[in-house]
Amino acid sequence: MKKECVLICWSGGKDSSLALQAALQDPALEVGALLTTVTEGYERISMHGVRRELLLQQARATGLPLEEVRIPVGCVNAAYEEAMRAVLTRYQARGVSRVIFGDLFLREIREYREKNLARIGMSGIWPLWLKDTKQLAHDFIGVGFRAILVCVDPKQIDPSFCGREFDEALLKDLPSSADPCGENGEFHTFVYDGPIFQKPIPVRRGEILERDGFWFCDLLSERAAERI
Repeated sequence: MKKECVLICWSGGKDSSLALQAALQDPALEVGALLTTVTEGYERISMHGVRRELLLQQARATGLPLEEVRIPVGCVNAAYEEAMRAVLTRYQARGVSRVIFGDLFLREIREYREKNLARIGMSGIWPLWLKDTKQLAHDFIGVGFRAILVCVDPKQIDPSFCGREFDEALLKDLPSSADPCGENGEFHTFVYDGPIFQKPIPVRRGEILERDGFWFCDLLSERAAERI
């Protein structure tokens, strides 16, 4: 049976890692590329604030091609949508018609993605949709994934969570108001080890700082840290 080639929207975090794992386990799918938005000038994964160097290491560790969607600082929706459209139509011309997302339960986000995909005749795949997020968080840890909280919304959880390991201790410490997977934007993660990687990504925690109302932990690759 010929496999269907698909793209995956890749943030480098926990949910996209679980979505990629599900895709790799699906005998009907072949992941053609990781699709990641990178903010120009900052050279970091958009919103998560992770250095592009670490993104490249993640891609190499998965063995999959990386497709960067370059967006400007302060990118508005129209510019983001045009940048995505340009990349997606290029793959569509090669026969790709579907994109995988790691969204969990935010209906408005899914509808936004579906609307934009439909405009160019594409559709989405949602392997984690409506799964229990508490169980998903425990399963993520249980199968061997390792991640660090790299961005925290201080309006939802305490800034002290920034830079912490995503582990059972963290899940116990999260306030009851917080989703265990951070689906409401409480936090974002960077995954540095797990079953989807051929080898771990060696990282070191750098400076923790506040920017634009969020707290970020600046992760450094071991090589970059050695040069500082």
